[in-house]
Amino acid sequence: MIDKIVASVAEALADVRDGATVLIGGFGTSGNPTELIDGLIAHGARDLTVVNNNAGNGDTGLAALLKAGQVRKIICSFPRQADSYVFDGLYRAGKLELELVPQGNLAERIRAAGAGIGAFFCPTAYGTQLAEGKETREIDGKHYVLEHPIHADVALIKAEEGDRWGNLTYRKAARNFGPVMATAAKQTIATVHTVRELGELDPEAIVTPGIYVSKVVRVERVATQAGGFKKDA
Repeated sequence: MIDKIVASVAEALADVRDGATVLIGGFGTSGNPTELIDGLIAHGARDLTVVNNNAGNGDTGLAALLKAGQVRKIICSFPRQADSYVFDGLYRAGKLELELVPQGNLAERIRAAGAGIGAFFCPTAYGTQLAEGKETREIDGKHYVLEHPIHADVALIKAEEGDRWGNLTYRKAARNFGPVMATAAKQTIATVHTVRELGELDPEAIVTPGIYVSKVVRVERVATQAGGFKKDA
């Protein structure tokens, strides 16, 4: 019987090793798998290469992982913002490597890994420092840069609902990078707020099929001080 539900975040992350490349879903704080990031900090894996759209906010989530000194390199498209002081400090001190990737290129490089594409030509970044050292080509009078896929050892994503086969649905904007990241990693770990019985999820609403998912762990929705629920989309 296929059952990908695990009892705890710690159990879900048990196989993450030092030196792993980790895809982390989220766009800013929307769709960020905070419980899995906190679990990764507690797990203690080090020398990680992290791929995320951003480079952390404040002192929580990805920023906390960076602050813990567990990340060697970050690949992202938007590292600096008003509250990215953890990243700023580490990068300026030479304690963190950065590979800056235009946002569309980042999504397509991850998608290419999941689709089995060896490389692709893209016009974005041609003639800039981001294209230095990369192959370029003129096609039909337009200049392109050769970009390579981003493969990962593990993807950490946040979903809304799932079943024991690993089929996932998402909540609004929290969907962002999760579906494409799930296809590009050797192992995908997802949190959900609700576990459904097989057949309860509308097949037309399933965004990530279970074939791409290794483990699913249920987490509680975070309550706000006002007694409601934190909106993560």
